[in-house]
Amino acid sequence: MNELELENLVFHGRGPYSFQIEPGRIAGLHGASGAGKTLLLRAIADLDPNQGRVRLGDLICDRVPAPLWRKTVALLPAESYWWFDTVEEHFQVSTGLLEKDLQQLGFALDVLNWEVSRLSTGEKQRLAIVRLLQNRPRALLLDEPTASLDAVNIDRTEILLVDYCRQEQVPLLWVSHDPRQLERVADMEFFLDNNGTLKMIRGERHGS
Repeated sequence: MNELELENLVFHGRGPYSFQIEPGRIAGLHGASGAGKTLLLRAIADLDPNQGRVRLGDLICDRVPAPLWRKTVALLPAESYWWFDTVEEHFQVSTGLLEKDLQQLGFALDVLNWEVSRLSTGEKQRLAIVRLLQNRPRALLLDEPTASLDAVNIDRTEILLVDYCRQEQVPLLWVSHDPRQLERVADMEFFLDNNGTLKMIRGERHGS
């Protein structure tokens, strides 16, 4: 099974946190500003010092090389990073899946020829999602993936991410400030309060 499991995860004085996300299911996470939602994602991705155990199926975080873990358990930060001058330089060789994902998010294939400097914040975020999915990760950690998008592109992005989750049977942890979005996309929902307490406020729903 490809479930994502946290067991007594502690980081930056927060925790311990323990929960499990089943394959093909989405857990929503929202809460107060500064409560540690982004830090939780970074700890799961092993980007910040942490204690406890994080497991994805038969992979245990501290028993595999960090680059393999971060490729397999992929984090989309709230602000995407770009290192080269053109979009194309950030992608692998063009594939049918790449073209399909670009079209899903409203891009033609020639976007790969664009200069990064001409991209809007929303375009960067949508392209960062396509870039993340290129490695076909086995789990997704999403930090406000649609915060900079308009309604049309929010809809496109939600469809792409939910379809990837269901079709590839990957567990997904989705941070959003919008409770209506989490009601649409998430099978269960957590709330992180100012004291760092994580509460399940909506349990698993079946048949979706």
